[in-house]
Amino acid sequence: MSGGSPDEQPEATALGAFLARTWECDPAGVRVRIAGQSTAGARRRNLVLDVEGGPHPGRYVATVLPTADIAILSMVDEAAVRTLARAHGVPVPEVVAVTDDESIVGGACFVSEFVAGETIPRRVLRLVAEHGVGSRIVTQLGGAFAALHAIDPAEAPAAMAAPAAPVTAALDGVGVAVAGLLRPEPAFSYVLRWLRDHRPAEPAARRIVHADVRTGNVIVDATGLRAILDWETAKVGDPMEDLAWVCTRMWRFGEDHLTVGGLGAVDTLRDAYVAAGGTWDDERFHWWRVLVTMRWGTGLAGQAAMHLDGRFSSVVMAASGRRVAEMAHDALALLDT
Repeated sequence: MSGGSPDEQPEATALGAFLARTWECDPAGVRVRIAGQSTAGARRRNLVLDVEGGPHPGRYVATVLPTADIAILSMVDEAAVRTLARAHGVPVPEVVAVTDDESIVGGACFVSEFVAGETIPRRVLRLVAEHGVGSRIVTQLGGAFAALHAIDPAEAPAAMAAPAAPVTAALDGVGVAVAGLLRPEPAFSYVLRWLRDHRPAEPAARRIVHADVRTGNVIVDATGLRAILDWETAKVGDPMEDLAWVCTRMWRFGEDHLTVGGLGAVDTLRDAYVAAGGTWDDERFHWWRVLVTMRWGTGLAGQAAMHLDGRFSSVVMAASGRRVAEMAHDALALLDT
């Protein structure tokens, strides 16, 4: 999206008025220019804003959910958990305004500070290789996970209420997803049986988990980790789920020898997590790696189905279906490790 004057951008004008109301200042004094649109995956869009005037001029990002039909966590609740995590030392861009009013920019949204750095996975991995900061980022991720998992889940938004048994809930969820596939996938049925046969006990403590930290959902630069993004999947559950998800092969983007997001080793992640106060369990970690890999495979199939049935038409959602077989392969491969 190209920039322009506020008068040429109705969304910019509406966002300026929204920020003025939030900041309780004269809307005539707040001028917003949409400087561009950054990547936001298949589900949302991010507008880069340059704000002039008012009490807080600067660069911001407006994250917009096009339709509530695809919401996982409401934008208001996501903003709340972002703010909570930030208050406990997790690197998260500060949220300055949030609304569920879809009339402003065509969907519920929140506005947060702009954090400079790289998010596009291939560029991230090139930057990491150039500056040799992969292990540093993995160490920082371990510390961030430990800080997040140390938060009392009672402080989380009510919408994130924990299931009584997160392992059972996750297992039941993938069972429903496998049963709902548009066509049978024998590999997933086999992996589901393995998961049931090897299910661990429920976690001793349920904690706040992000559930989608990965290469592509973090901002990095030459100094290391700058911020963790996209908290729409945050919930209360088993902390080992977070640690397993960041190690899914799909997020390595060809750097398969670096298990943690193509950035570094599991040992580095574990040592940093434990050093910062986290509790690590190898058997639970392995079980969750299998489950989240299969769950992402069924999730990709579900995204393709949403495109096919018209709930959310998108080339990106449609293309998700081509990765389902890859996830089935990866889940099967994990059974032998």
